[in-house]
Amino acid sequence: MFHNIKPEILARMKWLEEKDSKDRTDGTPRSERLRQIPKETGKFLALLAANSPEGNIIEIGTSAGYSTLWLALACEKTNRDITTFEVLDDKYHLARETFQFAGVENIVNLKHGDAIEYLQNINNIAFCFLDAEKEDYDRFYDSVIPRLVPGGLLIADNVISHVETLGAVVDKANADERVDSVVVPIGKGELVCRRVPSDL
Repeated sequence: MFHNIKPEILARMKWLEEKDSKDRTDGTPRSERLRQIPKETGKFLALLAANSPEGNIIEIGTSAGYSTLWLALACEKTNRDITTFEVLDDKYHLARETFQFAGVENIVNLKHGDAIEYLQNINNIAFCFLDAEKEDYDRFYDSVIPRLVPGGLLIADNVISHVETLGAVVDKANADERVDSVVVPIGKGELVCRRVPSDL
């Protein structure tokens, strides 16, 4: 999966990595930055997604599509696609450009708008990556967890870097008997929740 990434994908990943790094140092307003995951987190997500059970793969918070490209690698290997949601106009258009340049439009379904409105019609979720505005994590958690298939995964980003905001969500997951959960100290901290089969 990582040894034969297509040149078009690698080129767009590099461009996004450079832009993200520049955004963090050149005074770009926080709301306009890509704020994307680091490379090691992308690999971590791809490995988890590639080994997730049968079902839908979704992403909440596309930004410019960097994390989506890593998940697309897993989808390609497992003959699946990914549906990703972005609410901001500029990020949506940049993500669409990313998927065109990387040649993954046949794998990625990009949706414009609040994911919560789409989730009402999505069930059998095998894998969900959550990287949206931190104040919205709680409502997304409540919407996604009941829709996970047995063994399905919800991965939430930034739970260490934003512990003041997201600590309550981590506590909620740890107390939720529907899932097994752990915080993995990779990147900015990933909350990994696995849906427990109902017959256990």
